[in-house]
Amino acid sequence: MGTSSEYDEKHSDEKHLDEKHPGAIEVSVDDVDTGAAVAASGDMELDPLEALRLRKKIDRHVLPLMCVLYWVQYMDKTTLGSSAILGIRYALFGIIRGTNSETISSLEKPLISRRISTRYLYLQLCYSFLTNMFPCRYNWLGTVFYLSYLVFEFPQNLALQRFPVAKWMSINIFVWAIALSTHAACKNFAGLMVVRIILGMCEGSITAGFLVVTSMFYTRKEQTVRVGYWFLMNGFAQIVAGFISFGTLHIKTDKFEPWQWLMIITGILTFIVSASFWFLFPDSPTTAWFLTPHERTVAVMRIKVNQTGLENKRFKKDQMMEAFADPKTWLFALFAALTNIPNSLSNQKPLIVNSFGFSVIQTTLLTCVDGVVEIITISTGVNVAARTGQRAYTAFVWKAPEVLGAILINTLSWNNKIGLLFSLWVTGVGTTGFVITLSWQAAVTAGHTKRVTTNAIMLISYCIGNAVGPFMWKQQYKPRNHIPWLIIGICYVVCMVLLLIIRAVLVAENKRRDAEPKVEDPYDNVYVERLSPDGVTEKIKVDKEFLDLTDRQNRDFRYVL
Repeated sequence: MGTSSEYDEKHSDEKHLDEKHPGAIEVSVDDVDTGAAVAASGDMELDPLEALRLRKKIDRHVLPLMCVLYWVQYMDKTTLGSSAILGIRYALFGIIRGTNSETISSLEKPLISRRISTRYLYLQLCYSFLTNMFPCRYNWLGTVFYLSYLVFEFPQNLALQRFPVAKWMSINIFVWAIALSTHAACKNFAGLMVVRIILGMCEGSITAGFLVVTSMFYTRKEQTVRVGYWFLMNGFAQIVAGFISFGTLHIKTDKFEPWQWLMIITGILTFIVSASFWFLFPDSPTTAWFLTPHERTVAVMRIKVNQTGLENKRFKKDQMMEAFADPKTWLFALFAALTNIPNSLSNQKPLIVNSFGFSVIQTTLLTCVDGVVEIITISTGVNVAARTGQRAYTAFVWKAPEVLGAILINTLSWNNKIGLLFSLWVTGVGTTGFVITLSWQAAVTAGHTKRVTTNAIMLISYCIGNAVGPFMWKQQYKPRNHIPWLIIGICYVVCMVLLLIIRAVLVAENKRRDAEPKVEDPYDNVYVERLSPDGVTEKIKVDKEFLDLTDRQNRDFRYVL
């Protein structure tokens, strides 16, 4: 079987006409997709049954690891929210170490007949300080994570293009595990800020890497469901984190608080996942350890229908500039930013539920319901989108309950804590809209450098929304938080409108391409050189699907809706 190493390693960027094949273009191996060599050696008709069997095999080896990692990384990310009610507020100021939350909470009660002592006055002063300063510092811990994510997102995407995907992600997961465990050793606000910055730096590789891997192994229709499957593990993470938090409340140690145990436990789980990823997760279908040489060829031919290829290790500046000039890039980016401003709820929900009048123990268990809601809504939403082929309309419908939830929370009586709780859960339904849009954006972008760039822009926008969101939750708005919920409701409505605008833009472009006159396409006749087994240089035709063309260059490309 031909491999990429068999191709003539010409590093010139120049494309030139092939004298032996009039009208043909000869290109450097660096210009074509890494799957071109495998595809060239496998001139075959795909057997649908064999393709189905292979897809199931890929699912068995790739999906479980992706799901476990996404579960762990989201659980790690939301440990901050759980820690808010487990005692991290004291570490933010480096005071009252060893004083439990019940003692501090009791200071809220009116002084009836209490002997005023120096210790009591000290605790009262500390409590007042915590009440006024905690929201600000706590919000910064959430924001700095996403600011770090934002700064390192583009370098992370470039690294994912340059290095083997699985190995690069494994290194980031390992560093992530160390940083997470180190939370437990932090004794002040500065220390917590540093480890949160490291977490943000590392997470930039995860979602971007998963989008790259999903597009390598699955067709565009399959991608919608697979992205949904690994993303819904966020819901599973909330359930597991809730039970771990509940368990840590029952660990009684003198020097370690519940939130520190939470960080240690989740850090150990993350380390185990990083080792599993290094040894078991494939970098590409062309090198997957669990596929035979024939199956690798079939895997590559299976995703030929995407017209996006596998990957190209060479950074192409023209593709990056095309991504910047493409209007749909910025429409998706605006959607990502606005839909993630409300995502600050992930860290605020435990505090909000607690403010409804539920105890700390009740809150740790009630937050598990958010995970159940997310699992059910994402699994149903992505399957509806895949079966109907209507990504925009499905995302639109699934985001509608969010608006209702925001309205109810702003209008229901504060005494109706059950109604408020259910309204809060309803706002979790719309997460499906972002999941569908994440896979949709990847499915309508071709050219590896362009795809890496658009992934980075969308995830940077995701970071901006998440970084801005925490600052809505100010002390002066509590407990009703009318202003934050009004902003959240507006974001939900604008996102629904954006989905329809993106769809209209893509429909118009598809119609424009359908109306274009049929002319000879120079990309239909492209060759590269490779050495045959007997040492003779031969020219091999490269299918258009593996030329690493962008969606604008490939006029046969049609945008899914």
